[in-house]
Amino acid sequence: MLKNIPRFFSFIFIAVAIWFSFYSSQPKTIEAEDALENTFSTQRAFKHVEAIAQKPHYVGTPSHSRVRNYIVSRLQEMGLQAQTHEDYTLNKHGVLVRPQNIMARIEGNGNGEALVIMTHYDSNPHSSLGASDAGSGVGTILEGIRAFLTENPSHKNDIIILFTDAEELGLNGAELFIKDHPWAKDAKLALNFEARGSGGDSFMFLETNTGNAGLIKAFKEANPKFPVTNSLVYSVYKMLPNDTDLTVLREQGNIPGYNFAFIDDHFDYHTATDTPKNLDKESLAHQGSYLMPLLQYFKDANLNEVKSQKEVLFFNLPGGEIISYPFSWIFPMLILAFILFFGLLAYGVSQNKLDFKEIAKSSIPFIVSLVFSGLLVFLFWKLLLYSYPEYSEMEHGFTYNGYYYIAAFVSLSLLIAFFSYFRFRHIENKANLFVIPLFFWLLLCTLLAFFLKGAAYFIIPGLFALLQFFIMLRQESPNSLLMAFLSLPAIFILAPFIKMFPVALGLKILFVSALLSVLLFQLLLPVFAYFKSNKKIAVFFFLLFNILLITAHFKAEFTKEHPKPNSLVYLFDADKDKTNWYSYDKMPDEWTALYFGKEPLIAPSENNTFSSKYKSNFTWRTSAPKIKLKSPGIIWKQTNSTPTFNSYSLKIATNRNAGRIELFADRETDFESFKVNGLEADSVALGNNKFHIHTRRWHNRILTYHVSGRDTLQLEFSLKKDKKPQFTLYESSYDLLENEALNVKPRPETMIPRPFVLNDAVIFKKTISPE
Repeated sequence: MLKNIPRFFSFIFIAVAIWFSFYSSQPKTIEAEDALENTFSTQRAFKHVEAIAQKPHYVGTPSHSRVRNYIVSRLQEMGLQAQTHEDYTLNKHGVLVRPQNIMARIEGNGNGEALVIMTHYDSNPHSSLGASDAGSGVGTILEGIRAFLTENPSHKNDIIILFTDAEELGLNGAELFIKDHPWAKDAKLALNFEARGSGGDSFMFLETNTGNAGLIKAFKEANPKFPVTNSLVYSVYKMLPNDTDLTVLREQGNIPGYNFAFIDDHFDYHTATDTPKNLDKESLAHQGSYLMPLLQYFKDANLNEVKSQKEVLFFNLPGGEIISYPFSWIFPMLILAFILFFGLLAYGVSQNKLDFKEIAKSSIPFIVSLVFSGLLVFLFWKLLLYSYPEYSEMEHGFTYNGYYYIAAFVSLSLLIAFFSYFRFRHIENKANLFVIPLFFWLLLCTLLAFFLKGAAYFIIPGLFALLQFFIMLRQESPNSLLMAFLSLPAIFILAPFIKMFPVALGLKILFVSALLSVLLFQLLLPVFAYFKSNKKIAVFFFLLFNILLITAHFKAEFTKEHPKPNSLVYLFDADKDKTNWYSYDKMPDEWTALYFGKEPLIAPSENNTFSSKYKSNFTWRTSAPKIKLKSPGIIWKQTNSTPTFNSYSLKIATNRNAGRIELFADRETDFESFKVNGLEADSVALGNNKFHIHTRRWHNRILTYHVSGRDTLQLEFSLKKDKKPQFTLYESSYDLLENEALNVKPRPETMIPRPFVLNDAVIFKKTISPE
């Protein structure tokens, strides 16, 4: 009985280590509103969020102007000379908008080189209140700069405060700053504050055109208290298309920097539930815990030193420590690990501690636990999607009860792992059980070293595992607490990813969490292999799995706190003189059934898909009443003709409260030249090839214009003689529910507008050509 006590405490030790790796990652103190004037107060920052996120404030709305005026007035209260910077921008994806950036500059006593502190102040069209994205960034910067100025510090570097506009539409405000503002040439480094959810840890991830060594060195020297970062996130981020304003600064201005963003509660992202109430104040405090030390450090630092050609691996440990080392160590560490592994293997065989038959047998629980858990979780999630069709309405792929599913499937994976290895408890020398998992981990590290270098620091748990392997060979029954202690690198490095991956990439990759859970279990075999009660632990995880699954079931229903996203648009086709209701939904509800019935008619597929994050298209269609819609004013003119080309101008003026105009043309039609309001788009790199939204096209859409102030849209373009210009125009207003002629009932409290799509819109469609 006494022999089991250390093993029981080692289990508790591992559980506490996993808990601590999550608990210690962000501030727990929420600074009061009456905190010292020279300190960052989360409550004061939150007051700004509440002021900003009263209503949706996307470009062109009255609330957008109100938020801009609020920010300008707060800057002026600090004694800063605030300015706005406004002009049209056309990005490389054909998004045209007239952003209004807000800027201020705190001059230093140096040579004018500047640190940029930035976020965006617009919300996503058309229903998001933008409390987290990015009201939290605005609140963080306003409070941080106020606290900084209170001490009236002398500093070398200038500090540019930049609140960009139209970030949600196409990063247009950042592009306007880089291309058209004289301060951009002084900017050498940027700190960008963002959000992709409404809570959780704020991750630091980098943007740089060179190596990351200088950025990491400076970040470590600034010494923020709660760093959450690693080079794997950095590597994955570079491969994904989720750009930020800082991406524009890096690509077009060669300005490196740091992004800070929290991603938990992803279901609030770009929705009507992105409210101050749903913003976690701990996440807001975490943003402040980055800003203040970095601002203090970079106000006097040599900003050019952050640029380096060297790449480093890096990751944080609980408690605030960041470990980093150069890429040049990757293969020496890997080679050393393999030498140690084969040396220990030879030593174990020579000492009769290892037996190849026993090792071969141990491959069975290894394969069963790894393959079966990943496959079972993958199929189980598919079954859940079939059983709960309402989950398909969550456009971003993360359900309100998603955290219960993560915990449930981790429990299922551990159940399989514990039971699989329990069946092979008869293997006398437990070191035999550890050979295959250890060798597999080294092979995995080899693949990472070649194909995903940012994750090559996974070799560190492998090196500690080799030390555990040596102890297992030397001792018949190693000290369980010692083995648990040596497992800390594996826990601290791997455990956060078990939650992070499905949160960041959606519940469709829950099987990755399952695989990581089993791999972590197998690295903990030097502890668990000696347990006599693995079957009891498996039963515990079986019960936990069922409890969590049942809890998730009772939290699957949409409620007032967790509303169902749905959609409805009205479209008038002027070519056919027809009016229809459309929706993007997968299953009807009491609100959409008023228009589509309980068995909606499937909408025919369209070649033209409105620009949206997930390329969503209409799913249902039904007839709608005809109302009077003012058609846009359209003026064609042929401006020039040569033996090979015809040139045209086209003016489009909205005659109603339109928020968006989109133009489509057959993708086979490549224009020789194309200007919109005097602007030309840049090329787009897709793989190894360069394309252009107008002159070397890859899809039908040629322009998305986000209207503000009812400005006229003017196109100038040329085509070959054998081509005739013909566009399909969609003019959309976001006033479906306010349109008295349509008399659309308000949504029930348990429903919200579907995000990421053109929704609650009245759309006018027409084919236009010079004839």
